Amino acid sequence: MGPLNGLRVVEIASIGPGPMCGMLLADLGAEVVRIDRLVPSGLGLAMGRRHEVNARGRRSIALDLKAAGGRDAALRLIDRADVLIEGFRPGVAESLGLGPGDCQARNPGLVYGRMTGYGQGGPLAPAAGHDLNYIALSGALHAIGPAGGKPLPPLNLVGDYGGGALYLAFGVMAALYERQRSGRGQVVDAAMVDGAASLAAVFYGLHAAGTWRAERGANLLDGGAPFYDTYETADGRFVSVAALEPKFFARLAEELELAPHFVQGQYDRRLWPELREALAAALRRRTRDDWCARLEGSDACFAPVLSFDEAPLHPHAAARGAFVTVDGVVQPAPAPRFDRTPAAHPRPAPEVGADTDALLREAGCSAAEIAALRAAGVAR
Repeated sequence: MGPLNGLRVVEIASIGPGPMCGMLLADLGAEVVRIDRLVPSGLGLAMGRRHEVNARGRRSIALDLKAAGGRDAALRLIDRADVLIEGFRPGVAESLGLGPGDCQARNPGLVYGRMTGYGQGGPLAPAAGHDLNYIALSGALHAIGPAGGKPLPPLNLVGDYGGGALYLAFGVMAALYERQRSGRGQVVDAAMVDGAASLAAVFYGLHAAGTWRAERGANLLDGGAPFYDTYETADGRFVSVAALEPKFFARLAEELELAPHFVQGQYDRRLWPELREALAAALRRRTRDDWCARLEGSDACFAPVLSFDEAPLHPHAAARGAFVTVDGVVQPAPAPRFDRTPAAHPRPAPEVGADTDALLREAGCSAAEIAALRAAGVAR
């Protein structure tokens, strides 16, 4: 099931964008084998394995990659893979004997995906960091936050997942496409700071054109425009309005009974403070659900601000099957969608090492070799 059926991926366990990339590939049908540590590390996020949504759809083998036996077992898995994903700091994979040179010498067609914050080269390449640091360096974080306030972390969506996982997955697929012509694999250097900057390309263009102000909350798409913002309703909930185009704003203004001069002067910045007050006052007159009944599905460019509990229950999400339940956990369904090769229903994340013996057998290890690896504490 899925358009990537038949693609073989080895993912060396990491945090953040690596697992997300592995999930994207597994969701679309790739066979993803995750090499877990014997004792998994994390960020102190206490949750059972079934709640690790980003780890769904894999098989798991637990190996000590610092031991010669663990490294050799990993190489045997990589020998038969199309793609390898790793998220070590630069140089760590090489120190383990699992760098691109080691792997591609045995498997010349291997696409070797490397996920880091700062990239494989440059003065910051070896430094530790997380999503917030990478998007700060890219310029993207500076633009996110309220007027007169400080930059705000947009969860870890922009660096880890947007600039990291998605760009790594895109890079891997591009390298696989090129391999059809050359027959050779290559290294994909996916850096979150690069990806986050790439995501902000349109804003760099607007900035260069002089149409994007450096201060936060002063622009068309950062909450500066009153017709592109969120507002509180009578019941303390929130709604979003994004009526950028005049015809859509006119529809919104009609429903909210705004004064005609707001429609005529929508883009007159001198009116924006007054328009914001008018929008806030109008939207406070009804509850969020009342506004939904009146505006959802119209050309007013309106939507309620839903919580993680509410979003899966929305009628639109239900109609599209946008969420699925896997082992009792409600989570987003695979995306995007394909008409001829739809993705299968996701499988839950495996327990660490759940498939160790089976995967070692598939890699060509004998029963005696598997027993020796277990006895040595190299595999579990």
